[in-house]
Amino acid sequence: MTKLYLDVDGVLLTAKNTRMAPGAIPFIEKVLSKFDCYWLTTNCRDGNAGRVLARLSNYYPDDMIRKMQRVKPTEWKDLKTDAIDFSTKFFWVDDYVFEAEKRVLRLNNCLDRLIMVNLSNVHELQDIYSTYLSSEDR
Repeated sequence: MTKLYLDVDGVLLTAKNTRMAPGAIPFIEKVLSKFDCYWLTTNCRDGNAGRVLARLSNYYPDDMIRKMQRVKPTEWKDLKTDAIDFSTKFFWVDDYVFEAEKRVLRLNNCLDRLIMVNLSNVHELQDIYSTYLSSEDR
């Protein structure tokens, strides 16, 4: 199963953390049904998903928090790419990536697996799913 690495700020929450991102619930439900999902966020860099779920619980209904408990935690220190398993097929959904992280992706010939999010597009998560993630051959 393809892995999907998910950021939180600017992806599932608006950049100013004022609310749930538009279209986030259907997006999460779709990706949870199709991908092996992992948190790739500063909220969960120590292998403990509790902090990210507690934070998301301020914005998401309880039933979604229960579903998001299936997203696995990651561990990384300096670069998010430290947590990516490059031996498997994956996508990484994030709103901001360091140049050093892009370099690591390039070195591993998988920069095309990075999906950048711009929530100023109100249909961004729906468009990302339709354009990049819905295809069966991914």
